Amino acid sequence: MKLTQEPSAGEYRIRRFEQGRLTINEQEFTASLIVTADHLIGDWPPQTFDELTEPHLDSILELDPEVVLLGTGDQQQFPDRELLRAFLTRGIGVEVMDTRAASRTFNVLAGEGRRVAAALFLR
Repeated sequence: MKLTQEPSAGEYRIRRFEQGRLTINEQEFTASLIVTADHLIGDWPPQTFDELTEPHLDSILELDPEVVLLGTGDQQQFPDRELLRAFLTRGIGVEVMDTRAASRTFNVLAGEGRRVAAALFLR
């Protein structure tokens, strides 16, 4: 699926998603990552959703998002309540969806100027 919004200078946008592969601006990724409009953390340590633990969330929380999109791979999977609590107790909204949907939603929210962080699993 091709997503075609043109980013402004210094902004990250998801340009294309295919199973196991994501293109942000002109760079291709095949490993889990975190992206905001102005930050990109490639090769985020948990490579599969099942590997996600609370310490991995620190990389997201440091970006000070108002909402987090958790793209769980090909299928929507819900994390343990304790992981969700790490966001909710800080007043950070969290939406859990498959990575394809999270990619589309990220572009919309980032385009609206929202402080959104997308943590995306590609495997």
